[in-house]
Amino acid sequence: MSAVADGAVQQPLDELIASLTVDIPDHPEPGVLFRDLTPVFADGPAFARVVEGLAAAGESDSRAAALAGTDRAAPAFDVVVGVEARGFLLAAAVALSAGVGVVLVRKAGKLPRERIAADYSLEYGTATLELHADSIRPGQRVLVVDDVLATGGTLTAAVALVEQLGGVVTAVSVVVELAALGGRERMAPHTVHALWTT
Repeated sequence: MSAVADGAVQQPLDELIASLTVDIPDHPEPGVLFRDLTPVFADGPAFARVVEGLAAAGESDSRAAALAGTDRAAPAFDVVVGVEARGFLLAAAVALSAGVGVVLVRKAGKLPRERIAADYSLEYGTATLELHADSIRPGQRVLVVDDVLATGGTLTAAVALVEQLGGVVTAVSVVVELAALGGRERMAPHTVHALWTT
């Protein structure tokens, strides 16, 4: 049964996400507390609310919607960038909802064409992210989406790749922010929108 069934739809989104998330201690390495969001994604109504919340970070004001003759605010972004791997799932859903395209930031060695790369540190090691060199046009407005903001290493690298190609990051939108790890400060001056901060 859906966690948002039986009148629980009005539950605040952060509380809903928290209620469905499963904490996994010592994964992927000892000392790391992994936030498993797959139960959130598996719950249809909850997932729909998450996608709506992530997209809201990049929506323009209601005046623009009124001018366009719609009830929904027009997106203030031209494309959504998703970070491997769970960010792909979220970015694709947000892009579909907004009627824009999706671009993938991948781990090293997985993109087949000319690409640019950025190294980064995360709470349990180092890694490299890559982006196709022709995937972002100069001046294109970009909403960057991922599941978790921890130390900020992954998202800082993704933003750097977008900006290296001349893209303009309008916001970074995540499901969960682990505030104690200081990722938001590392993302400055970029706007960070988190659905649940813990």
